[in-house]
Amino acid sequence: MRFFVPLAAGALLGMGPTTPLLAEGFSGQQKVEIEKVVHDYIITNPEVIKDAIDELGKREKVAEAAVREKAVNQHGDKIVNSPNQAVVGNPSGDVTLVEFFDYNCGYCKQSLNSVAKLIEADPKLRVVLKDFPILGPDSVEAAQIATAARMQLDSQKFWDFHRKLLTTRGHIGKQQALAAAKEVGADMARLEKDMSSAETKAALKEVASLADELRFDGTPAWVIGKEAIIGGVPYAQLKAKIDNMRKCGKTSC
Repeated sequence: MRFFVPLAAGALLGMGPTTPLLAEGFSGQQKVEIEKVVHDYIITNPEVIKDAIDELGKREKVAEAAVREKAVNQHGDKIVNSPNQAVVGNPSGDVTLVEFFDYNCGYCKQSLNSVAKLIEADPKLRVVLKDFPILGPDSVEAAQIATAARMQLDSQKFWDFHRKLLTTRGHIGKQQALAAAKEVGADMARLEKDMSSAETKAALKEVASLADELRFDGTPAWVIGKEAIIGGVPYAQLKAKIDNMRKCGKTSC
């Protein structure tokens, strides 16, 4: 009966006793005996369930990474070179780091130090900032103002605006975004007009569409080379991926 264990395990781990695997070719008594063997085996060796769940998780991560890599290949130009984005650091840099962020995201606030450190230490790094407001109406308004600010500010002034807004204490909305824009010298009348323009709406829609293709459902999210990642990534890990891009053209050599 040992060779029946893998077959019947599926029934106990989700398929149920009426699955076609057991319904065809076995008598009722045989099915009862198979299920008892599997039941007893799992009770004696419960770690096999954890092992199976861990293996499933690994396979899902591999499949998810493949989907994201495919999306990067299909939409790479929009991800890296769209006019609907802010570029800081060296605009002609040899490696591009793309960040999808939300101004109210705590992990994005924490990641700011890493991004700033990378820019300061690496004169050849190009950083693309994409507003992906997913944390409510205030985040959307902040993103609209940031997009409008990007339309009129040069790279350094926008970077100053971006840092001021991400380091603002508490919740960030329209009031905080307008204050940061005014502080860096933005034309406020133009800003108020541009924040609700068709161009601003199209820019944010494009980012949302790219995030959907990349299966990004949280922030920060990153694209480096062909790799797409969700979540906070430590400075050392980001730097290693950037270094590898220069070394072998991939984030992992």
